[in-house]
Order: sequence, then C-alpha cells, then structure tokens
Amino acid sequence: MKLLLDTHTALWLFNQHEYLSGKARLLLLDESNSLHISMASVWEVAIKNSLGKLSDFEGGVRTFLSAIRLSQIDLTPIHTKHIEIIENLPFIHRDPFDRLLIATAQIHNMTILTTDANIQKYNVEWLW
Repeated sequence: MKLLLDTHTALWLFNQHEYLSGKARLLLLDESNSLHISMASVWEVAIKNSLGKLSDFEGGVRTFLSAIRLSQIDLTPIHTKHIEIIENLPFIHRDPFDRLLIATAQIHNMTILTTDANIQKYNVEWLW
C-alpha cells in the first residue's frame, strides 16, 4: 500500500511519539507498504518552525529533511496537476497544505495516514 504521511504523522514518526496509534505504527513498520511525504509537508514544517509552532520537533526543516533521507521515505514533489485538483476540491478543509495532500493522494492512489477529521471527509483513502 502507498501511504502518504500527513505532516503530523511524519513528525510523530520521527519523534517516536506516543500519539501514533497502534495501527499507524504497524502500517509504518510494514515493509510491504511504501511511505511517502509530500514536499508540501516540508514547506509546512519550515513555516511552522519559523513561527515557533514546532516546540516538540527540534532542528526545523533541515532536521526534517535529514530524517526523511535517513528513513528512505519517498519525498513526493508538487506538480501542476496537484494544483489543478485543488481548484476543484470542496472547501471542507481550508488548510492549503492538507488540501495539497488530498490532491496528491487522489492523483497517486495513496492512502493518507492521518488523524485529521477534515481530511477524512474527502473522497480519499485514509487510515489511522
């Protein structure tokens, strides 16, 4: 299964955080799953870190990128086709980063690993 990690999921994974559900942990450890993080999440980490909103993740975007490389998680780029999908998404969720994750998951047939209830309202596969 292709799993697209929501930004909070990736941060919790790299922090070995207790907020990860048991099911999420199993999915992340299952080597038959391919793990993906959108460049949108990297962008979100950079912005949140600059605003001082990542108190439980030290090192900011460089540490985040390093953790992605070390874990061999696929870093998924942002393409124009993702933006085109966003234009037609209903405004259930107003967070631009999450809307980009939804579009990415739809285009690439990925399942989003998230706790976000608003993402779960879209026509997208999700697990937690």
